[in-house]
Amino acid sequence: MAEIKADLSEKDKKRREMSLNAPMWKVVLYIGAPLALYNALGQLFTILDTMMASHISAESVSAVAYLGQLNSIISALGGGLAVGAGIQISRAFGMGDYQLVRRRVSSLYAICLGLGIAVLVGILPFTTQFLRAAGTPEELIAIGRNYFIVQLITLIATFLDNVYIAVERSRGNSKRILYLNLMVIAIKLTLTAVFVYILNSGLVMIAVASLISQLALLVFAVKNSISRDNAFGFSAQAVTMKGQVTMPMITQSIPVILEKALFAFGKTIVNSMSTMFGATMVGAMGVSNNLGGITTQPQNGFQDGTAAIISQNYGAGRYKRVLEAFYACCVVNMILGAVISGLELWQLHFLSSMFAGGDEVFREKIAMTYAWEAYGAIPLGANAAVMALLYGLGKTKLTMVINVSRIFLFRIPVFYYLAHFTSAGEHTPGLVMFISNTSVAAMSIVMAAVVIHFYRKRYIVA
Repeated sequence: MAEIKADLSEKDKKRREMSLNAPMWKVVLYIGAPLALYNALGQLFTILDTMMASHISAESVSAVAYLGQLNSIISALGGGLAVGAGIQISRAFGMGDYQLVRRRVSSLYAICLGLGIAVLVGILPFTTQFLRAAGTPEELIAIGRNYFIVQLITLIATFLDNVYIAVERSRGNSKRILYLNLMVIAIKLTLTAVFVYILNSGLVMIAVASLISQLALLVFAVKNSISRDNAFGFSAQAVTMKGQVTMPMITQSIPVILEKALFAFGKTIVNSMSTMFGATMVGAMGVSNNLGGITTQPQNGFQDGTAAIISQNYGAGRYKRVLEAFYACCVVNMILGAVISGLELWQLHFLSSMFAGGDEVFREKIAMTYAWEAYGAIPLGANAAVMALLYGLGKTKLTMVINVSRIFLFRIPVFYYLAHFTSAGEHTPGLVMFISNTSVAAMSIVMAAVVIHFYRKRYIVA
């Protein structure tokens, strides 16, 4: 292939040097903390969205929760590709092959743009049929169809934004991710508040606020990605579909795409099953998941940061540091799980009231569901660390097995059993979350032990 310019900035050189040589606790906290805060703020934005939807109606909360899961299924294409490709970009960065970094970055942008357009053209004309095929209750289709259409349009920007975030994460530039997310949240929340509280608009304008905020991020992504020389910048000359550049990204991404899509699809099945306890139980589960996300999203931030650290060190042949990063992430995430979920349980009445819109029955459903879900926060911290290890090593087939098992082995069958063969009643959704989250954590820990055993044997002991 022809030579292309692919230089590193001084900041990129310093970040690479730190990732490969600085004390690992410092590296994990330095890169992971901004990503944890980024995810936490993103979760806050989701929660405030739900609160504003509750100002419209309780059914609107259910519509946002249900349609949000459908959107997650579709978003899995771009999000999964960004995650899988980001692993390979980080590895090339660690190896010091900066031309390969630029070719992968540029090709990834082109692939995701094509995917976004294809998804929009393939689904938009058949929105109502798609929602019915996904089992969406008719009352939620009536409320949320146009909301979902705007979300589909937003996907093109989101796909490209995901690539940009993945690229910044792969180079360890987590502070920029944090600052840009603050901008997105400020735009989104300001517009949503104006639309809902001042203009008394419906759900559609909440989606419009999301679209505008994602477009704002896209403007910065384009500005920061167009560079003549930088290895992490986009270059049309560097776009290629040659196998040695794109195939590792695609093969790494396919399990992640399937994992994310199946996980989101499984959650829509659980939401559908929850309607047996009333339409507002779907909303209660959505709110409970949002409360749980206050804990799990920061954990996922450390997971993402640690995966990039592991991938860089693995690519550079720093094999002992790979395990050091995993252990540091595990400790940090379990502490986060204990502290944050404990604080939420302490203030559960207040938190559930914020989402209930004055409906005491709805508030009780929220509190009842989250009270169970919270107990899985510590095990999920360990699970996130395992996922970081597996992602960083490129073992995305194993991450797919773990996350698919979480829904289709530990959640849906358990839900069916508790709902039909026990007297758990409305406690069922919360119990299911606790059982599935704890069970999948146990499974991932066993899997990590096996992977680490063979990793040590191959790279460290030998």
